[in-house]
Amino acid sequence: MTPLLSVQDITKTYGARIGCTGVSFDLYPGEVMGIVGESGSGKSTLLNCLAGHLEPDAGQVIFDPRADGPVDTVTMSEPERRMLGRTDWAFVHQYARDGLRMSVSAGGNIGERLMAVGERHYGAIRDKAIDWLGRVEIDVDRVDDRPAAFSGGMQQRLQIARNLVTGPRLVFMDEPTGGLDVSVQARLLDLLRGLVREMGLSAIIVTHDLAVVRLLADRLMVMKDGHVVEAGLTDQVLDDPQHAYTQLLVSSVLQV
Repeated sequence: MTPLLSVQDITKTYGARIGCTGVSFDLYPGEVMGIVGESGSGKSTLLNCLAGHLEPDAGQVIFDPRADGPVDTVTMSEPERRMLGRTDWAFVHQYARDGLRMSVSAGGNIGERLMAVGERHYGAIRDKAIDWLGRVEIDVDRVDDRPAAFSGGMQQRLQIARNLVTGPRLVFMDEPTGGLDVSVQARLLDLLRGLVREMGLSAIIVTHDLAVVRLLADRLMVMKDGHVVEAGLTDQVLDDPQHAYTQLLVSSVLQV
């Protein structure tokens, strides 16, 4: 099977400080990769390099789009990368406000992404927006409400709807449950797990929460000081960690 995404030796430094260095892995269609590590481990730097938000100093990010064969997204033009971000890719921010237009209605937020890929029929756009509100468990009567009137959990679910309405093949998630109450986190994780399976999504999830990757990720990479120190099947890594740092992460969770 051809990888959907092939990451080759991605490196990013900030002067003398290492963001991430020499990271390589393949992601296959329908697979979810988790990336964990403490603050400053390099996981968010890596995610932003992969998603095109940061330009790496070295390496390639080879993506296999629907039509034209594998391309290195690092060397894409900015307009090409923006179009990729509206179609085959999506990015779920930790803070929903970073991924929403707060001055636009819930339906408008979802509709904007549809219009960005060429949809113009108002009725069809509104119907899809209402359908997606239902899919992320937001009352469809709130289609004309602005996100500022929503709770944090509802804003995050709206951001997910906005991202997934165009049927992307790869979703980048940066701490998708961060900052939410535990009960809200559990509901959101159940929703995400259902949507990933239903849509056959590939995803890369950055988190410090091992329970999130246990539930969502097929494979797991552990980062420390910009390096990947351990990688493998999620249950294998968490149940039988080999690296001392991974053992420390797992044991710290068990002691809580």
